[in-house]
Amino acid sequence: MTSFLIPGLMEEENQTGVVQFHFHPFSTDPAVVPLLFVAFLLLYLGSLVGNMTIGLTVWRDHSLHTPMYFFLFVLAVLEIGYSTNIAPLTLAGILSMGRMLISLPGCGAQMFLFILLGGSDCVLLAVMAYDRYVAICHPLHYNLIMSWELCGQMTLGSLGLGFLLSLPLTILICHLPFCGHNEIHHFFCDMPAVMRLACTDTRLHEATLYALSVVAVAVPFLLICLSYGCIVATILRMNSAEGKRRAFSTCSSHLIVVLLQYGCCSLIYLRPSSSYSPEEGRAVSVVYTFFSPVLNPLIYSIKNQEVTDAIRRLMARMCWVRKPEIFLPRKNIPQTRNKGMM
Repeated sequence: MTSFLIPGLMEEENQTGVVQFHFHPFSTDPAVVPLLFVAFLLLYLGSLVGNMTIGLTVWRDHSLHTPMYFFLFVLAVLEIGYSTNIAPLTLAGILSMGRMLISLPGCGAQMFLFILLGGSDCVLLAVMAYDRYVAICHPLHYNLIMSWELCGQMTLGSLGLGFLLSLPLTILICHLPFCGHNEIHHFFCDMPAVMRLACTDTRLHEATLYALSVVAVAVPFLLICLSYGCIVATILRMNSAEGKRRAFSTCSSHLIVVLLQYGCCSLIYLRPSSSYSPEEGRAVSVVYTFFSPVLNPLIYSIKNQEVTDAIRRLMARMCWVRKPEIFLPRKNIPQTRNKGMM
């Protein structure tokens, strides 16, 4: 997919007729590059560890085998694929300081996976909002409505919609004619940044990107707002203060992730192409491609006591320690010791 070439050989590559791109470097200062590489590497490793921990915890802990945590498991898997699609190439680009080349098919493959996983992620967040709506507004019918069959269908539907969004857009962009200095002013093959390099009229492609962005971002966000509007109305009618607190706590983590994800995507893809700024686009993209996958597991674990307790139980089972109760909540320690004495 990629190759490392010195700048003097880039013209030779262009003479072969093969379209090659290279990324605009974050920095060409030899003293800054190692710091950037370590920072982005730590963010990538943090996203892998965090999402793998969430996924493994939901997989192993039977108390979390509910629709709500099933969707959280799927979200963690999507985040792992999302990060792995972007981070390795970004890290290689940082080290090469703009000298790394990527072919048009390689750029198209990264673009396809980015739209597939990102679009599925956005739709899945809307599905998770619907799950919370059913749990809070129709608790007596929750198990009947949110059957495992429906959960599987909605998950496959999210992936299917992501595929239908990614395929036509990738084909359209990859068939554009590129000529001249093909420097992508970004750290990965993002659609607006690549389209700006085409030496032809791209108004049709920009309109297609905007329309698909509305389907992938605006429509799911409106459905989320509708779901939470019904949830808030139901919570306000509750008489129990404890019931209100528990209802808000189960929704707060999801709301934070939604605002982070949809806020960044709206700034990039739901704005006129004439107002697109490469520097702003790259800065916002760092947030939702590197910081968001790290923050999501932290948000769901910190804001959700069930997930936190399940992670402690998983650590207690997996780690070879003499006193595994150190990983468990304090209220469980006396019971653990009593069992050991028996």
